[in-house]
Amino acid sequence: MNIVVFGANGPTGRQVVAQATAEGHAVTAVTRRPDGFPPHGPLVEIVGADVHDPAAVEAAVAGHDAVISTLGVPFGRAPVTVYSTGATHITQAMVKHGVSRLACVTSTSVGGAELPGEGFFFRKVLEPFIVRFVGRTVYEDMRRAEEIVRGSDRAWTILRPAGLFDTDTVSDYRMAAGPRLPGRFTSRADLANALLRQVTDGRDIREVVEVRTVEGVPSLLDIIRKEAFGRGTK
Repeated sequence: MNIVVFGANGPTGRQVVAQATAEGHAVTAVTRRPDGFPPHGPLVEIVGADVHDPAAVEAAVAGHDAVISTLGVPFGRAPVTVYSTGATHITQAMVKHGVSRLACVTSTSVGGAELPGEGFFFRKVLEPFIVRFVGRTVYEDMRRAEEIVRGSDRAWTILRPAGLFDTDTVSDYRMAAGPRLPGRFTSRADLANALLRQVTDGRDIREVVEVRTVEGVPSLLDIIRKEAFGRGTK
């Protein structure tokens, strides 16, 4: 399968590229900083492009079987447009070049429903503080991006992870469409694998899917420090 990955130089994007090529898929890794992409094998083509440039996105999408978007930016106060602009240009390019399958990442916090099984402090204080203040501009643009993807006629799937953390291997994670899954964490290895399973196995077309890691998860303090007040990227 020929897969184009946007946001390929981010932590999740690198996992997608590594796992896809390990399975024998050809990957076009799209990044704004191609010189910073790690060493790669013969199945990887690196393309320097910005999703704000529709012509560059069109050129990157052409000739592929599926698109995976792991676009992400750090939390901050400045307005964010990368998710919605990326969704617009990617879906337009897919229509132009007849590419149907799309899997993209937003966040479990976008949906608004409370996380099941959590106590009052997490549900009413901590998560709302992160969503409404720390990551407000990011989550607002994620919502705009979801509306754009949902409004397209492509065979899309939106994946919503929880707090992201790094592991070296894929675990026996949970993935389901519908209401929020319990659990605060999703490893980037599991998220990358879930994205691949969507485009290669044809799962959950036109569904919003939650992804959760249930083993070897970090502490809540680690997630707050690394994601909410640190990187906050995909």
